[in-house]
Amino acid sequence: MPQVPQTFDALAVRAWCGLALDALGRAREEIDAINVYPVADGDTGTNLYLTLESAATAVEAVFAGHEAGGGGDPGRPTLADAVRAMAHGALIGARGNSGTILAQLLRGMAQVLAGDDAPAHADGTGLGLALRHAADSARQAVAHPVEGTVLTVASAAADAAAADAAGAADGDCGAVARAAYEGACTALAETPDRLDVLRQAGVVDAGGRGLVTVLAALVESLTGETPRGPAARGPGPHPRAEAAHTVAAPCADDDAPSRPGGPAFEVIYLLEAEDAAVARLRERLDALGDSLVVVGGDGLWNVHVHVDDAGAAVEAGVEAGRPYRIRITHFGAGDAHAPGAERTPAERVQRAVVAVVPGEGLAGLYTEAGATAVLARPGEPPASGELVQAVRRAHAREVVLLPNDAELRHTAAAAAEQVRAEGVRVALIPTRSAVQGIAALAVHEPERRFDEDVVAMTSAAGATRYAEVTVAERQSWTMAGICQAGDVLGLVDGDVAVIGQDLTETALAVLDRMLAAGGELVTLVVGDGAPESVAERLQVRVREAYLAVDTVVHHGGRQGSVLLIGVE
Repeated sequence: MPQVPQTFDALAVRAWCGLALDALGRAREEIDAINVYPVADGDTGTNLYLTLESAATAVEAVFAGHEAGGGGDPGRPTLADAVRAMAHGALIGARGNSGTILAQLLRGMAQVLAGDDAPAHADGTGLGLALRHAADSARQAVAHPVEGTVLTVASAAADAAAADAAGAADGDCGAVARAAYEGACTALAETPDRLDVLRQAGVVDAGGRGLVTVLAALVESLTGETPRGPAARGPGPHPRAEAAHTVAAPCADDDAPSRPGGPAFEVIYLLEAEDAAVARLRERLDALGDSLVVVGGDGLWNVHVHVDDAGAAVEAGVEAGRPYRIRITHFGAGDAHAPGAERTPAERVQRAVVAVVPGEGLAGLYTEAGATAVLARPGEPPASGELVQAVRRAHAREVVLLPNDAELRHTAAAAAEQVRAEGVRVALIPTRSAVQGIAALAVHEPERRFDEDVVAMTSAAGATRYAEVTVAERQSWTMAGICQAGDVLGLVDGDVAVIGQDLTETALAVLDRMLAAGGELVTLVVGDGAPESVAERLQVRVREAYLAVDTVVHHGGRQGSVLLIGVE
């Protein structure tokens, strides 16, 4: 009996995401180990995994919605629904240069498979067209494409898929996927010949290796067969992957030549902006640094760049539209781009602080104070994998971890346990608010013995009472009574203490409750939703009613709560 040609539908998308996530999970450490270009910071595999994890989560949410009767065939979203969710999830969850490019590859596929004339089930020809558009759109998203990278591997996969689709009469998606995989494998093996830094290190391109893993999962989802994985090493005088970290990368990324020394910061953010504004943003960021990749469209973009002036990169985003989920990562001690910039444990910095923060303003504050900030978006707390990645990027022998949220304590503990197994000494200080983290960071002294520093930071955090002012989203029971949707809530040490109608008056009542027990310093973190006058009103109250108490005001940006208050 002849075999029925395999088509690509919503169930295939779901299976592909699940299989790719599992495969990247198994290959993550290997891919991280061969990550020598553009920056030998050992995180390409992790970035790809986190990006795919976000895509897979979005696809599962679409299926869950249909299973709950959200529309269409119960339990069966359309192909367009699934690929749109996959692309959107990857876009909002993209990590690093490699993850950002993967997000654009998935978006390019979605633009073909979810178009106005797209069928319910794509055949081999449709899948080939999707892979072609994916490769082309990813290349267009990169400011300065370089051959021998994931872009080369993606183009080779698309070429092979198109050739198979054109020569096959049955339109079998499985055959097209297999051709794409084999074409990608061939191109991956040739990456050391195209990029000298890979040849000297004796490895293939890490981003390309990750893409091959994703394509292998596509083959498995369509055929049930698991292709044999490609080799991670290539020809060269230094066959050990570790040797790659001693080799200078000629460029800062898969896309841009690096100036000598290389930028100090990686800046990533989501951006709501119009196309014309993004075009101007590309020009400005290209002048500020390198490794520029801007992906997305339809008003939502993911921006990735390496710069020396992180503030200027964020300001450029503010001028273009509304940036959020801002991540600023320092490349750590030493120069990640310069010759001999080896990222070995012997050359790590001694100590670092990694902190979860709820808003862009606080992320900048923590970063200026020397911490690695992990941005917690409203309703989207970071996963343990994101915290693990942040600790790794800190490149320190000793790390102090500040979760700044009571609900993140177990997540942070899991991340700490994982990196301890990698030889990093980690202390978890159970901060329950960002204002407690500010207090801990204020007494942080890297020159002290680790235990002494942790004790001092823990003591400072513990001596800081914390409060927040927010707006109730629904009716609920609280410690202060029943609140209605739209009521202003004042929470002290995590419990609702005040229910009011006016935000400023509620904030004043909360402040009075906190200072009734005494205090020396009041820290105010004002969010975007707060009235302009609230900080001034609170400062006046402190000056007039509480002698010898100082006040410090920070702007938190889009931080979930309207106002955070700390009293030390």
